[in-house]
Amino acid sequence: MKILFAIQGTGNGHISRAREIVPLLQQYGELDLLVSGTQADVSLSQSLTYRLHGFSFIFGKKGGVDYWKTYKTMNLRQLLRDVRSLPLKQYDLIVNDFEPVSAWSCKLQKLESVALSHQCSFISPNTPRPKNWNYAELLFKHYAPTTHHVGFHFERYAGFIHTPVIRSEIRQMETQNLGHYTVYLPAYDDQLLLQYFRQVKEVSWHIFSKHTTKEYFEGNVQVKPIQNKAFNQSLASSAGLLTGGGFEGPAEALFMGKKVMMIPMKGQYEQQCNAIAAAKLGVPVIGKIDGNFVEHLKKWLSSNSKIEVDFPDKTAQIVSEIVSRYGKAR
Repeated sequence: MKILFAIQGTGNGHISRAREIVPLLQQYGELDLLVSGTQADVSLSQSLTYRLHGFSFIFGKKGGVDYWKTYKTMNLRQLLRDVRSLPLKQYDLIVNDFEPVSAWSCKLQKLESVALSHQCSFISPNTPRPKNWNYAELLFKHYAPTTHHVGFHFERYAGFIHTPVIRSEIRQMETQNLGHYTVYLPAYDDQLLLQYFRQVKEVSWHIFSKHTTKEYFEGNVQVKPIQNKAFNQSLASSAGLLTGGGFEGPAEALFMGKKVMMIPMKGQYEQQCNAIAAAKLGVPVIGKIDGNFVEHLKKWLSSNSKIEVDFPDKTAQIVSEIVSRYGKAR
């Protein structure tokens, strides 16, 4: 069986989940990998068959998307060329993690494909989201359209939705609490964050930043460039994680039994949705970093509430079911 796994390269969650899924798919045949997008800080150890520009939103430094940089990085002509030229009819199974080029190429070539993503969980009306409709609902449906759906979220809001993929490297890590807090807020500049974290001197902070290439210290704050192993080690030995409105990061922290607080990106609907779902579990959520931020931090630090989650390891079973149900036998 020849399989294509197409992966969104914006943010780190898609690539992180793929690190777990790729070896499982390789058990069922010859696997080609496609990544499109420009904003991932982690990578796969396997070689890529296709590396495409795709379509990515660029993180800003003040809590939201940098729309000007996003516009400047667009290459719609290349996107259309890639959609039209991908040789997809050679594959017996096409699996898609919210990757638009192969999804639209499948649609153009009238080929079936299987969404294996967090984003496809929003096809269910039961998945938590704000009460007011947002145009981003159209992105969930049309950004990377597929014919079949297997989703992931914090809870099983529908039959096709599963609990998060927790990577084996996370499941196998020994956890402890050395008292520091890990911070991953990619839409904020580390210099902006330092203004606040230096005011909370009773604990140490490990900030992992997209906006620095060198590690440095300022008082009780350590700022590091994003690196998978270093981040995992910091999280496993932390008291908690302060992060944006992503999905995989909070899920892994909750699995490890860590305290979590979330600050969803401004204007990023999916992160707003994730924050609502996490809040239903008991995760504190704040809307933005402002003059009240230090007070929010201190309140979070003083909290001892623990959130119990049940994220069983069913990834291999899910992949097996996808292959048996949707793969073509030659």
